[in-house]
Amino acid sequence: PILASAHESSCIRLWSIQGNLMKELLPFSEHPSGPLTALCTDIFTKILLAGSEKGYIIRWNMASFLEDPRNKKNEIKEELCRRAHATKVVELFIEEEKNVVVTASIDGSVRLWHAMTGYYFGYFGQARKFELSDTSRLILPSDVSAFPAIIKEKSKDTEKKVKYPLILDRDK
Repeated sequence: PILASAHESSCIRLWSIQGNLMKELLPFSEHPSGPLTALCTDIFTKILLAGSEKGYIIRWNMASFLEDPRNKKNEIKEELCRRAHATKVVELFIEEEKNVVVTASIDGSVRLWHAMTGYYFGYFGQARKFELSDTSRLILPSDVSAFPAIIKEKSKDTEKKVKYPLILDRDK
């Protein structure tokens, strides 16, 4: 068994039942997620989801790490970061049978997402039915304009890439 704790610094700490710190996770994506406000896992504890104060949902794959936590090669991989709400995420859970994630925010909305790709299916109370089989057409909630960031692999030096390097621009 592993215990997970979410912190204001955007850090997730994984603890053994004996109280020993096993791992610290920080989001790797370029979007600052802010303090973490909600955590959940799938039933097999292979996927870890975190919700943040700024409305982001971050997904990590923990399967290889949990097979052998002492092996340094078995890392926890961040796979997805998406803006799910415009305000703080207060609850989230994975519905295994339908492969969806349900998120709730302080704005009063409860939304449905595809668990693996982050596709938005809609919100509870909408006029149309949820179409859970079609993940080909990507739609976004009306208050979110950022598409999900799918994280392929961390570079070996774990240095974040700089989008806009510091270059002297005399026109600006």
